[in-house]
Amino acid sequence: MSILGAGTSGLAAARLAASRGAIVEVFDSVDSEGSDFLQRKFSKYKIPLMTGESVMDVKSHFDYLVVSPGIAVDRKIVEVFLKCSDELMGEIEFAWRLSGQTPVIGITGTNGKTTTTSLVSAILNDNGIKTVSCGNYGYAYSDVVRLHNDIDVMTVELSSFQLETISTFHPTVSVWMNFAPDHMDRYRSIDEYKKAKERIFMNQTDRDWCVLKREEERTLPAKKITFSAYTSDADIFYNYGLIVDQKGRALFDFRKSGMNGRHNAENMMAAMAATNCVGVKFQCMNASLLKFEPPAHRCEIVAVVNGITYVNDSKATNLHALQSSLLGQESSVVLIAGGKEKGLDYSALNEVIAERVMEVICIGETAEKIENAWGTIVPCHRVNDLENAVKLSCSLVSGKGTVLFSPGTSSFDMFSNYEARGSAFREAVTKISQAGDLDEFS
Repeated sequence: MSILGAGTSGLAAARLAASRGAIVEVFDSVDSEGSDFLQRKFSKYKIPLMTGESVMDVKSHFDYLVVSPGIAVDRKIVEVFLKCSDELMGEIEFAWRLSGQTPVIGITGTNGKTTTTSLVSAILNDNGIKTVSCGNYGYAYSDVVRLHNDIDVMTVELSSFQLETISTFHPTVSVWMNFAPDHMDRYRSIDEYKKAKERIFMNQTDRDWCVLKREEERTLPAKKITFSAYTSDADIFYNYGLIVDQKGRALFDFRKSGMNGRHNAENMMAAMAATNCVGVKFQCMNASLLKFEPPAHRCEIVAVVNGITYVNDSKATNLHALQSSLLGQESSVVLIAGGKEKGLDYSALNEVIAERVMEVICIGETAEKIENAWGTIVPCHRVNDLENAVKLSCSLVSGKGTVLFSPGTSSFDMFSNYEARGSAFREAVTKISQAGDLDEFS
């Protein structure tokens, strides 16, 4: 079999295939500078790796072609390899076929996937149902299949890129968090992006479950559980700080958790519903929910300095995540936003910007675009880097306001990933705290 892409999922698929006796070859068009590093990594597992432009000159025949999620299936390299392969699939599909069809809770959506995945994993493990977070978050799905034969339920976060290449993958529980425009640098239309995500439902039957946001309910064969933090017309909803069901029973006091914002309440509701579908009773979830700490860079309060709250939401890599973050804030906001150009329409947020934001500090490739979209609504300031953005924010925020770092796009124009970007924000805030009166720092 051939594997296109020598990243995390490509290596995981190669190791799983080799462990099952397959003859594997991995191909990556990485340049010579990155080739040496990859060659050392793959040689450790005695897996052949071909790199550079020569990979296009393929002469072998393969039973299977596994394409990494970062490679769009309409790329020329995929077309070349498909001509000499019997079947194309992605790493998710490949791992599913070799998993023994261990039940899967599959989680997708534009935003909230990772927090929900982490919550599902915590609830299940705390209640004696062994699982591992994998897929788009945590371990590669193939690594979990290869290394663990005692998993009760797979908790799999799924991106649209990963769902593009499934065919038989069948989650027992599908979780649809929400949908909003994103990845317009990959997809030709919003509809194409949405259809990629909706593939999570394609193999479900009336014996399966679907957990989905009430506002996005649709007709599906699977049994449905809806959730919402914005309407009571859902099976599980938010009511003055409590998560309740349609019978009026309080399932959990969200105010006692370590999370904030209605978008996080929805993440929690989705996780509670999904784990209930595989046998965990709601009353057995409280301990897990109370001790849960959300993953870093997702609306985390970094520090309170001179009454100003600094919030790191570097994981907000699209406008829907930025909007959710703004709606979750209760004080006046100075917003730091911007990053890689992804073809997003910032004017879509004009209403929430006017309602929730005092001033905007624009950074990255999209700085000018943001200023053009919002400059007539609120004062906008362009700066060259994140450290200067944090410095400027201190002079703009008033009273006990909030400095919210929620970029609304990807990080790759200035940083290697959103984690590095969030860490840079934390470091900049640390410098501010050293010069000011520190009320709290986490």
